[in-house]
Order: sequence, then structure tokens, then C-alpha cells
Amino acid sequence: MPARPLFIVLIGTLLVSDCASAQQSEAPAWDMLTAKPEVVQAWQDQRFGMFVCWGPVTLTGLEIGWSRGKARPDQQQGGGGPTPADVYDRLYTQWKPDRFDARQWVKIAQEGGMKYLIFLVKHHDGFCLYDTRLTDYRSTGPAAAWKHDVMKDVAEACHEARLPLILYYSQPDWHHPDYRTANHRRYIEYFHGQIRELLTNYGRIDGLWFDLGGKPEDWDSENLFKMARSLQPWLIINDRGGLRGDFDTPEQHVGRQQFDRPWESCITLGTQWSWKPDDDLKPYSDVVKMLVACATGDGNLALNTNPMPDGSIEPRQAETFRQIGQWLKKYGESIYGTRGGPFVSPGMGTRRFGQDLHGFAMPGGDWWGGSTHRDRTVYLHVLRWSNDSIVLPGGPRKVVRHSVLTGGEADVRQTEQGIQVSVPAAGRDPIDTIIRLELDGPARDIPIGNL
Repeated sequence: MPARPLFIVLIGTLLVSDCASAQQSEAPAWDMLTAKPEVVQAWQDQRFGMFVCWGPVTLTGLEIGWSRGKARPDQQQGGGGPTPADVYDRLYTQWKPDRFDARQWVKIAQEGGMKYLIFLVKHHDGFCLYDTRLTDYRSTGPAAAWKHDVMKDVAEACHEARLPLILYYSQPDWHHPDYRTANHRRYIEYFHGQIRELLTNYGRIDGLWFDLGGKPEDWDSENLFKMARSLQPWLIINDRGGLRGDFDTPEQHVGRQQFDRPWESCITLGTQWSWKPDDDLKPYSDVVKMLVACATGDGNLALNTNPMPDGSIEPRQAETFRQIGQWLKKYGESIYGTRGGPFVSPGMGTRRFGQDLHGFAMPGGDWWGGSTHRDRTVYLHVLRWSNDSIVLPGGPRKVVRHSVLTGGEADVRQTEQGIQVSVPAAGRDPIDTIIRLELDGPARDIPIGNL
């Protein structure tokens, strides 16, 4: 065959190039105000994270930030707590942890089955647990007793263990002289400068966890998000930074089942965020139920630990994490990498799980639990048997196999009207009976039912 003239080849190449350019120009530009879908999906797959709240306030055993008295009449300028502001603000001059070991924190997180870590680097009290150049009110400051860059150790420990690191940074700052004053614009510059430091000096950061909300103009949020993602494009950001962000953050309770927007419940293992002597801790079984309730509702759980004044995690808490981790070693396939649904207990679209001082209160009525799914497999999580069997709505998929992950046998009967599932009383797990249903097609084809 004779060779084509060169000008025809060139015209064809130009046409292909023009078509590709046209397709690229039609794609919407990323506004950087929300994370890319693959970033959110990877975070949802992790399902379980450790929240770490720590600071000089541990010397008092009271709550971080909120135990600080007000420094000014302005109600924004303190938590109204029992510790006078001038006393609270000088705790760091006495605080010198001698057992701090970030690698031990990370090890305990991983033993607990946590897949990411949220580290509090600055609370509303304004104290910085990193080597900022923008204030002396920091763990490395001239008046600090310890003079240690906590953030550096935490970042290195997470990077070594390949544990994703999310930073909690409260944008309100009761210590800063310009915060919520006529000079608040100067405070915004300070705030943005600190975020830039954190995202520049400590390697990869996987997310930002802001607090106390506010309006976009309070924090110049659009420019903040764009600056942050120009430095680290893979960031996931929560809903408390003045913009909607990437996920909702119900606090101290398990959120409602929500399948159209990601969410994460943040809950303390004890009764407050920072360390409290002889605190009432939730039993591991309640935490497992919380985690299951989050996963079946398509949410994550961030469980808080609060290291003691010396920097170590309280042994009781460490043991609870290990118990949770042992449960996840056995049954984690029904949690990690799953999505909530498609089968939902009656009433869960309009109510939420409660929590009392000592633990976890499940809703009543016909509520039994929920389900998670991955590909062609559905995991039924039965936290309570209110009847001898559970009846699931019918759908386009047939159950081809079933088993009970937690042991024993299940009876599964499917008709055009629905699927009836029962497990003999002797085979029911006291925490969570998990029945695995293998389908003849993708579980995502089954409509969410029983909301």
C-alpha cells in the first residue's frame, strides 16, 4: 500500500489533538472546595479512626479549652470554666511529659483496628502543639517547660506506620489578641499562616478537621481551602470550617443513617475529650456497637483517646482499644471497605442512637441493627433480636449462599415477598450476630429499604 501524504497525517494528528483539547476544555475545573471523589471513597473505606486530644490542660484533669475562664467580657473569649485564664494560659510553663511516645500512640491505634489518626494540634485555647513561627504560645516556645515539637513526632510516627494523619485545628482562638476584635482580619492571616506551616513542614497530611463552624467570611474559607489543597491536593476537610466541606460530623452520638453524604461520628471513650482521672469509660462492646451503627448507616467513627499528663495512653484505654481490635480482626471484613445498606432497620431514618454517661443506648421498637455491603455480599448486623426472625424486603437479587460469621447456623428463606432470616438463640452473638448473604449480583442494585 502506498504511504499516505505527509500533510494528511499531520491534519489527522491535529484533528485528534483538537478533539482531545475540546474534551478537556469541557471538563469542569476543580474548584478545590470539595475533595475529589476517590479521596472521599478511600476515607470511607477506612471506617474507623483514632481521635487524640492532648495538651497542658491534662495537668488539671479538666476539659480542654472549655475549662478555661474568660479573659475578656466578650463571650467568645473563653470557655467560662473554673480555671482562671491567666492560670490556664501558663500551664505549659509547668507541663513536661516524660513518657510521650508518638510511636506508641500509633501502635495502640493500629492494635485497635484504627485506619487513620486525627491529632489535635490546636484547640480553642490557642495553644499550639507544633513549632509555629507565628506565636510563642507553643510547645516549643521560650516559656515552655518541655520545648518539644509534638507534631513532628506524631507525623513521623504516622508516616512510618503508613497511618493516614488528619489534623484537628480549631479556628477560634481565645488566646489570640486579634480574634473576634476590630482586628479580626489580622487573626485570619495568622490562622491561614498556621495552616500553611502545618501543610508545608510535616510531610503528607491527609485531612483537616476544623471546629465550631462559622460563616465563610469568618475565616475567608474559600481562599483557605484553595490554599490548603494547592499544597496537598488529597486533603479531606470536614464541615466545620465555614463551608460544607466533604463530610458531616455528628458529635457524641451516632449519626442518622445517611447514604447521600459522607459523615463521621466523633465520640469520646470516656466522658470528656481531654484526660480525666478515674473517668468512666465505655465498655468495648458498646464501642463495637457504635462502630457497627456507623458503618451500617454509611458513616465513619472517630473514637477519642486522651493521653495522660506524662504523655502515655492510660492502660485501661489501651486495653479497650486492643479488645476492639481483636473483634475487628475476626469480623473486620463486614466493616472495612463496605457501604451502608441496603437493608435498614425500621425507624432509623428518623431517629439516632443515644448515649448516656456510661455508654451506648440503642433505639427500641422493631429496630434490630442494619447491614453493610461490598460487591455481591451483604452483611446483616443484628445487634438486638426483638423477634425470632428478621424480615427483609424483596428485591432484584437472590441469595445464593449464606453463613454466620460469628458462628452457628442461620435459616434464610427467600420468597417474592422478602427474605426471612433467623438464627437459633444459642447461636446469637451477645454483641453482634453477623450473617453473610452472598447474592447473584451486585448488592448496590437493591434499593435502600425500611427507612
